[in-house]
Order: sequence, then C-alpha cells, then structure tokens
Amino acid sequence: AQESRGLGDVYKRQIIHLGKKFLIPGLVDTHLHAPQYVFTGTGTGIPLLQWLNTYTFHYESMYKDVTFAHQVYPKVVKMTLRNGTTTACYFATIHLEATKYLAEVALHYGQRALIGKVCMDRNSPDYYVESTKQSLEDTEEFIKFVKSLNSDLISPVVTPRFAPTSTEHQMKGLAEIAKKHNLMIQTHISENLSECDWVEKTLFPGKSYSQVYDDCGLLTEKSIMAHAIYLDDGQIQLFRERNAGIAHCPYSNFSLTSGHFHFRKIQKAGIKVGLGSDVSGGPSPSLLTNIKLAMATSVSTHFPHKTNPINYIEAFYLATVGGSKVLGLEDKIGTFEVGKEFDALVIDPFVAYSPFDVFTTDSINHIFEKFIYLGDDRNIVEIYVQGKKVDINK
Repeated sequence: AQESRGLGDVYKRQIIHLGKKFLIPGLVDTHLHAPQYVFTGTGTGIPLLQWLNTYTFHYESMYKDVTFAHQVYPKVVKMTLRNGTTTACYFATIHLEATKYLAEVALHYGQRALIGKVCMDRNSPDYYVESTKQSLEDTEEFIKFVKSLNSDLISPVVTPRFAPTSTEHQMKGLAEIAKKHNLMIQTHISENLSECDWVEKTLFPGKSYSQVYDDCGLLTEKSIMAHAIYLDDGQIQLFRERNAGIAHCPYSNFSLTSGHFHFRKIQKAGIKVGLGSDVSGGPSPSLLTNIKLAMATSVSTHFPHKTNPINYIEAFYLATVGGSKVLGLEDKIGTFEVGKEFDALVIDPFVAYSPFDVFTTDSINHIFEKFIYLGDDRNIVEIYVQGKKVDINK
C-alpha cells in the first residue's frame, strides 16, 4: 500500500481530466511556404506559372531584408500551431539569414519543423536568383546552423524549388548534400500541365518529370514531392520503386486551377501520401480545411474514374499518420502508440462559440465526425509537442 501511494504521488500532478474534451494526434502539414503567408488569401484563381511571376517571386524577394522576416515568421508559426499543426514542413526563401530566423522562431514556439532554404539558380527574376555555388554553400551553412540549435524538433530539409528553376548541376549537388547528411528532400512535381510541358518538352526533352529528379538523385525514400497530379503509370511505378512520398495539397490544387489528385490510384500503387496546406497557393493554413477538400477532391475524381471517395477517417489519417510517413517521422509521431512522442491536440466540442453543436443523440464517433467536417481552431483548446504544452502567446 505504501508503494502504491508513492506511485500516486509521482503521477498525480501529470493526470489531466479532460471531461467532455478529447485528444487527437497533432496534425502534420507536409508542404507549406512560410514566406508566402504574407499574401495568403489574395492572388488566387490564376495558373501556377503566372502566379509565381506575378506574386510569389516578388514577395519572397522581400526576405532579403531579415527585418521583414521578423514581421512575418512569428505569425506563420503561431497561426499554424493555432490551427493544430504540430509538425510543419516549410519552404523558406533563397535567403540564408531569414531561413535561419524561421528555424529559431519554430524552436521558440515549440513547433516540430522541417525547414528548407530554397534553391533557385535559373529561370527566375534577376532580383530573386542565386548562383549554383552560393546555393550549395548556403545550404551547407544552414544545415550546420540547424545542428547548432541542438534540438531534435528542428530539422533541415534539402529544397530545390522545382526542376524549372534548378540546373542539373544544382540538383545533383543538392542530392549529394542530402545523401551526405542523411536528410529529407522536398520539391514540387507535376502540379500544372504547362509546368509539365515546360519540363518534359523544353528543359529536359525526352524525359519524364520524375526521371529528371531520379537522374539527379532527388527521387528517394527521403523525398517529399508536392502535388504529383499528372504522374503517368511509368512515373507512379518509379515513385513506388524509390519509395518517395507525396504531399497532397487539395486546396492549392483547386485555388490555382491546377487539377485533381487521384488518391485512389496512388494509394493502390502503395505510395506514401500526406496532406499539405501549400500556403499560400492554398489560401488556408488549416489542415482541417484541407481534410475536407481532400474528401471533395476524392468525390470529384469518383465520377469519371468510378473509384470510392475517401471518407473522413481516411482523410484524417492522411493529416496524421500519412504525413508522419511522408516526413520520415512515423517512429515518433502520428499516433498515440507506446514509444512515440506526445504531439497532441485537446479538442473541446462544447467550447464557447463552437462552430458545431452536440446533442444527446450524438455518439462519440458522431462528435468526432462533426469536428472533422465542421470544427476549426476554436475547438483546439490545448496543443502539445513532445509532451510540452505549447504557448503561442509567449
């Protein structure tokens, strides 16, 4: 009895009674652009390449001034955390110092983050481009800096923007760096038909988009490939052979009129898939919004292809377990299995001004389903990363 009382004394301060609240694993955003948050919700409805030249490159070039990053990056991290994103995979910009600052901000607020200094050495405006040599040197310097933070919450990720803005020399150099440091790689692939034509007919004639990356050493089990809407059967097979992962970004695919991702076809091939908000191509930093739009995309592909649409449980899986697999973190996050780290959200269905109501006829499953379809950040009342409660107001 004395021993039992001792155990109670040890654990009593760690027991939290949730009452009518419930726990879910933290959400995993496999693809978003931190610098683009500043123009989120504007400039939508135009195709990718026009959007890049009209908005993206202009705004991203502003991070040459690190004081601008000081204005934006804390807001990005706090907003994503507020929306339940405990793990985020960020593109930054080509600017080393601003990218370092993003890593410091994520660590300060306690978000688990993969962060990449973007690399672009061609087909970019004169005011927003770097030399191949500088991009490789700065990538190495950023990796060194992240390691100096001495935190397993923050990881560098090798980040060529996409094949149109990277020479083969740059891409092969980045692949060597990723292999040397055993790092994840992130880029874009097959997001837009005009982009695919540019890559496959003009820049690398005779090669598929996936072959371009594979030949440069960038298509591996550590690759996070955003969008992947227009992969043909040969490219899907190559993805499967390399065990590369896909960041499915449904809101962005709609917003930039890019196309519909055929999840069932990719799932059948056994390829890893997670969800990405793709801020600001996707106008919302909320993965809950993207969960709903992933279901809507699946319904839209159901009509021509006669495949079963994904349900809310499968979509939630993509935002948690699926994302953890794509980011190579399945041994740490995504579920509450014993041995994993405690990244979690406390959900209150009865919070003041909740966007949905609960009735006595609702089962636990009904309440969870309502949260997925109708809930938002108001229902997320506590956030935990690595077992520590996150304070976004500090």
